[in-house]
Order: sequence, then C-alpha cells, then structure tokens
Amino acid sequence: MPSLRDITTWQPLLRLLQAAHADTLSAPGGHVAGQIGPGGWSVPLPYRPPQPGRASLVSDNQEEYDAIGLIVEALKEEGSDGVSFVVEAASAPGRVRLHLIEPSSSVEPGVATAHPGTLLLADGALPEPVRRLPEPVPGAAPAASADVDLLRRTLRERLPDAVGASEEELAAAEARLGVTLPPELRALYQVVRGRYEDWDDLRDPYDTIGCELFPLSEAYIADAASREVLWQFGAMDAVETGPEHAVQQLVGSPGWIVFGDNGGGDRIAVDLTPGPDGHLGQVIIIGHEGNIGAGLVADSLTDMVVHGHFDGRPVPKVERPPLVAYVNRVSLPSIEAAAHPGLEVLSIGVWEKEPLSLAPVFDLPRLRTLSAYPGTLADPCEISLLTHLEYLELPPAEWRVLLDAGAVPTGLLAAGIDAHRQRDNPLHMIALANEILTLYGRPPITGITVLECAAS
Repeated sequence: MPSLRDITTWQPLLRLLQAAHADTLSAPGGHVAGQIGPGGWSVPLPYRPPQPGRASLVSDNQEEYDAIGLIVEALKEEGSDGVSFVVEAASAPGRVRLHLIEPSSSVEPGVATAHPGTLLLADGALPEPVRRLPEPVPGAAPAASADVDLLRRTLRERLPDAVGASEEELAAAEARLGVTLPPELRALYQVVRGRYEDWDDLRDPYDTIGCELFPLSEAYIADAASREVLWQFGAMDAVETGPEHAVQQLVGSPGWIVFGDNGGGDRIAVDLTPGPDGHLGQVIIIGHEGNIGAGLVADSLTDMVVHGHFDGRPVPKVERPPLVAYVNRVSLPSIEAAAHPGLEVLSIGVWEKEPLSLAPVFDLPRLRTLSAYPGTLADPCEISLLTHLEYLELPPAEWRVLLDAGAVPTGLLAAGIDAHRQRDNPLHMIALANEILTLYGRPPITGITVLECAAS
C-alpha cells in the first residue's frame, strides 16, 4: 500500500481539488486546505445532492469517498490520528505543491481545519475550569427521600430474578474507584450488578431503574480528566455555582460516580459533592455535548427509582454580573459595561463602531481570557497590561503588532490564532505560530512534508 507521503496516495484527491478550484489554484497565492482523520474529514469539495425523493448515498459522492479512502487507509497503516494539508500552485505551470502538516506536541488539534489549533505554551497546562475542584459545602446531607431499605426492597420486588454483586465485587469496585460507594448506590448493585450476560434471563432493567445501568466493573469517577475539553472552549467558560444551585457547575468532580447512561450518551451519576442547595448522594446527569456543568435528576436514588422523579427541581434565576462577557453589536454595548471585579472571560466580537480601549479592564484580578475580533482593539499593545491573562486569541494582524512591539504577555498558558479558514493560508499561520512558540521556548511546528506533482 502506498504510504501517506507517497504522491500516488494523494493524486486522486488532488485531481478532484484541481477540478473544483481551478481558478484558485492558478491565481498567485491561491490555495485550498483541509484535514483528514481515520474517522472523518473536512475537505473543500462540492457536495452532490441526492436525486429528489431519496436519501443521500455514498455513491452520490463516490469519487470523493474513494480518493479520501486511500488517505484514510494510509493513516490507519501508520497509526496516525490525522493529517492536515495545503495545496497551492507550484512554480512550474500545470503543477501543484502539496504540504502535509502532521500533529505537533506544541499544538492542540484544530477543529475541522488545517490551521494550527491552540498553541500550548506551558507543559501540562489546563484551562481554569478544568483545574477547578469542588467547593466544600458544610452540612451537606442526604435528602429526606433517601431510603436504602425501601430502595433495596423495591428493586427486589421489581427484579426478582436479578443477580446482585457480591461483597468481594463491591469491595473491588471501591478499591478501583478510590471511594466508598454511597449507601443507595451500594444497595442498587447489591440487587442488580448490571452485567450484560445477566440480561439473558432478566429483562433490561432500564424501565425499573430509569437509566441504562453500567456493570459495576464499568462504573467510573467523572472527574475533570474524564471530560475532554479543548483549550479553545474551556478557556471561554467559567465555573459559576451560586447558593441556588443543587449541582456544582464543574467540568468534573472526584465525587461524581457514574453508574449509567440515559441512552443518548449523557451520563447518570451519584453526586457526593453537591452544590449549596443540593443533597449528598443526589442523582445528576452529565451532558455529552457541553464542556461544563451537570443537571439535577433527583434528590436521591430512591426518589428516582421508587418514585420515578427524573426532572430535578427548578433553579431560581438570579441576576449577577456575568463571569463571561460578550461585547459586540448585539450583546454588551461597551467594555465598561462588561467590567467588574469577578470578570474572567472577555470576548469582543463583531463591532461596527470605533475600536475599543481595554483600559476599563486593566486592573481586574480574575480576567484570564481575552478573545478579540479583527480591528476591534484601538491599541493591541494594551494587552500587555492585562497581567493575569492565561489564554489569548487574536487575529493574525493583532498578533503581528504584539510580536513586533515585544508586547506578547509573558504569563500565557495557551494562545489561539483566529484565522479565516478560506482567506488565510495555513502555512502563513504556522509561521506566525512558530514565532509565538519560540518566544515561549516551545518546540516549533516542524512536521511538514512537501510533495509536488502534475495538477491533473
């Protein structure tokens, strides 16, 4: 099989790209770019809609699937997670130059783009919400509805043929998890251990329990490490748990013991680190689409299993100054309106007035993230006065100003280059990224292979 770096692996895709982007690839500086991984790809080829009256089929875009399939097979052969590419016209007429960009230890992968992802400027650094641990809640106690004997008795009545976990299995699970199982969860597994092979003689206990029960051996702690959060998203979030919250709005917690699933990818857990208005051992749901937070399902396992309560309790709406502020033409009207001592994240978006000064947020002690749209800053060098920044996301022009002025903040943990996918050449963005990485003593992006061939 041709290797990933063999031009014959890429020629079928290059022919399709040349046909679709002939004008772009013949113009000075013209380029097309994409990203391909074993499980999916983002490639700029026109989509062929299905015939009216039927669903889309692979055969509708068979040439694309076949061309990319060669690259996917080469990736699998090498055990690679993916590759980005840039195609541009070569100096010789009728030829193109292919740049293959492989992953770098200094860069978090981008999302469906060939442009560099987040630049990692410090070893092992994580976004602040990921680092956040649960706050202690003095006096937290089980809900009045928690009744271990009632729960155990009800489960045995509803699942008379269930096989329960032995004391040895329970002890092994506690040793693996590093936590003592709370009484209700222990009672649940004492009645039904959840092994899939048991279901041959026992109907799926979903209707009885209210979720897809994981086998005891698959229960796990949903700490922050269990929920992968990219820097570009985590840095733009903030943990905010008020007195009215039953669940601490964390990325994860050492007190969240996952024991099931709702059937749609959201995890069901017992919570041993409740919020100020919560209960020890309450049942929560951890969404698979969000980066932060969890919702209340029931005040106790008894409440969920015995009484069929699944909707939690309403959370009172409390008006507070936002920890994450968006200044743009439809949200907050100024940086002054966003500024307050608790502000953690400032995002400046599409702006149709005069560029903004950052002076109103100079002295804010918790401001750790700044993201700015092109042309919105009156003086990008003011960023150097934001001494608590951990994450900075700017367009290429603003980064250029900071680099030329020697004004890049010294305490950053990560950085993003907000490049326009079509207009900005990823190769230029990589050169800019390497300047920033070098400034922080980080390894540059070097995994670039150049191949050249006839355009068609």
